[in-house]
Amino acid sequence: MGTTSTHEHEIHDVVGIGFGPSNLSLAIALEEHRANVPDRPVKAAFFERQASFGWHRNMLLPSTTMQISFLKDLATFRNPVSRFSFVSYLHAAGRLVQFVNNQDFFPTRQEFHQYLEWAAAGLADRVSYGSEVTAIRPAADSATGSPDHLRLEVRGPGGDVRLVRARNVAISTGLVPRLPAGVTADERVWHSSQFLERFRGLDPNELKSVAVVGAGQSAAEITRFLYDMLPHARVSAVIPSYGYSVADDTPFANQVFDPGAVDEYYFGTDRAREAFWHYHRNTNYSVVDDEVIRDLHQRSYEEEVSGHKRLHFLNLTRVAEVARTGNETRLTLTSLLDSEPQELDVDALVFATGYEGMDPAGLLGDFDRHFLRDESGRHRVERDYRLVTASGPSCGIYLQGGTEHTHGLSSSLLSNIAVRSGEIADSIVLRRAEQELAGSRVVEPAGAGAGAGAAVRA
Repeated sequence: MGTTSTHEHEIHDVVGIGFGPSNLSLAIALEEHRANVPDRPVKAAFFERQASFGWHRNMLLPSTTMQISFLKDLATFRNPVSRFSFVSYLHAAGRLVQFVNNQDFFPTRQEFHQYLEWAAAGLADRVSYGSEVTAIRPAADSATGSPDHLRLEVRGPGGDVRLVRARNVAISTGLVPRLPAGVTADERVWHSSQFLERFRGLDPNELKSVAVVGAGQSAAEITRFLYDMLPHARVSAVIPSYGYSVADDTPFANQVFDPGAVDEYYFGTDRAREAFWHYHRNTNYSVVDDEVIRDLHQRSYEEEVSGHKRLHFLNLTRVAEVARTGNETRLTLTSLLDSEPQELDVDALVFATGYEGMDPAGLLGDFDRHFLRDESGRHRVERDYRLVTASGPSCGIYLQGGTEHTHGLSSSLLSNIAVRSGEIADSIVLRRAEQELAGSRVVEPAGAGAGAGAAVRA
């Protein structure tokens, strides 16, 4: 069991919890502020529970490509001349000319991951890996008794816990894998977030029958991968819809991910927000790229021609029960096309069933009562991605994710990552300056709260 260190260092202006792409982008924005204002750098530290940088490593399937343009990287939309752009990475890697000759807006997922690792390596001194923040608690000002900074409990690689102080926190702990009720992951039943690691841990020759559950991009990519990698196996795609639906990535539809759309959503009426989701869910949720759909259909058609069928699409079908017997898993399936339940025995089962949204309440504990919620029980969030406070602590809790209900479809996606992180960085800098100017009195920055636009560039 680890011990707790009560020794606390200086107060950081911001501590980032998690160091995936979102907080990596925030670190870049703060680093570029440091370069522009060297005499007043923002004191920042980041803590990541993984032992090293990694982003969806288990979905880095061969030949899979990003669903966004390479220009929607960690920095370009905020700062087109950033040294942390994807173009800068290509230049450093000696592949800029070759990439241009490739004439493609969409790099492979593997290459984009290499870019993220390259950017993270450039800021390695700002992040502590193998370190998990387990709690956030307020610390009261000795004069006013009001919370003016935060104490974070951080468990290190050896299990020891230390306390870190910060005026602001940026939470980016990522999404939580979602499995159907009653289903438990094990060595033969996986969530897509575990896929490559689990797959590589088995002998492919043992996998005579496999199934993939889901109707989105990950489900289709894994189905294609298993079909190609296991030429001897039956591959079943269990799809709750009638086949896969194509992702709408046409220019007008893609405007829903533009930085300006965040204001339209945040300051829009309830009817306007509902329209965003009603008309544009098919840009991101439970949809598949056209190229992947056509690849799968081509494989299925070739089987029809050859008369040897091992790729099976079970449409309008859901998993009712999962039972394990040795290395075999038996699925009970219910279909809207058949009144009788069906059983399917598989050697491996993959649930590409999505993720739950990020909720900071677990980290905040009793401190969560300081923050307001809407009529649906969701946290209220300022325009600058800061939780709305009930009792006015001067410290800020910023969310990098979990704000779809206030900021729209792009709030946790890569599409708007550079601008979003820049707005958070600007808010931290501006609030610090105003608090220093006003002493202990907290003055809200332009760009936070109803009726205001984005925070002014600092």
